[in-house]
Amino acid sequence: MRCRTPLLAAALLVLAATTSCAGAQPADDGRLQVVASFYPLQFVAERVGGDAVRVENLTPPRGHAHNLELTPAQVAGIGEADLVVYQSRLQPATDEAVEQQRPAAAVDAAPRADLPGDPHFWLDPLRLAGLAEEVSDVLGQRDPARAREFDARAERLRTELTAVDRQYRDGLAGCRGATLITAHAAFGYLAERYDLDQVGIAGLDPEVEPSPARLRSASQVAREAGVRTIFFEVVASPEVAETLADDLGLDTAVLDPLESQADPSVDYVGVLRANLRALQDGLACRPTTSEGRPSASP
Repeated sequence: MRCRTPLLAAALLVLAATTSCAGAQPADDGRLQVVASFYPLQFVAERVGGDAVRVENLTPPRGHAHNLELTPAQVAGIGEADLVVYQSRLQPATDEAVEQQRPAAAVDAAPRADLPGDPHFWLDPLRLAGLAEEVSDVLGQRDPARAREFDARAERLRTELTAVDRQYRDGLAGCRGATLITAHAAFGYLAERYDLDQVGIAGLDPEVEPSPARLRSASQVAREAGVRTIFFEVVASPEVAETLADDLGLDTAVLDPLESQADPSVDYVGVLRANLRALQDGLACRPTTSEGRPSASP
């Protein structure tokens, strides 16, 4: 039996500890390293990649995706990633980092956003489901041995998001054509999918104060359309919405635009369902038949 000197034993212990620490690092744990620029893209990457990926979200919890600034470490991480999932023209800092760092692979979600000036495509669950397939394809190219696993997870996610879409269609069947007044015009894709008429008090930029003319216009629309509720965002100041609602004698309620994850215990699907409940409670909707169709007017 070979004996080790105390000095050699100590050296081996140090080496073992160093190896263990190195193995815990993202580059050495066998998982694909994915960078997502904001929460819905993180959600897709995690659900499709499962335990084969480690996902870093560049946008902090309760942060605004629009004005993201990157740290040097985040910029470097983009260059080291196996895959970056981002949306061009939404976060200039991310666009610049992707161009400069040239990651191994990138999926740009921007083609799924086709409403003029409105990037919030992820509020339409079917559009986000399509992104899952693209992420699966690229992950499969990076790790061919797990390609079928990625495809299966993407299909499960599509099935789940299709079910959420059906819940919206059934739940808002009596609300078709209803006016949806929001503090920030972030819900255009939701409105388009489910036949609502969105009116944004502050337009597309949540940081811009609405002009007096815009407030007067929103007030007039609310009166003429029989609006009952003014909606404001979960991570934004409710002041403008509450002021307008007070002036008109209306209620206020919260909608989450899902630019970031406000509550880590509630995922994308949970937030969409909470938004649906808020819309059902707050919109001026007609009753529906047992088949989910709007009932005839009395």
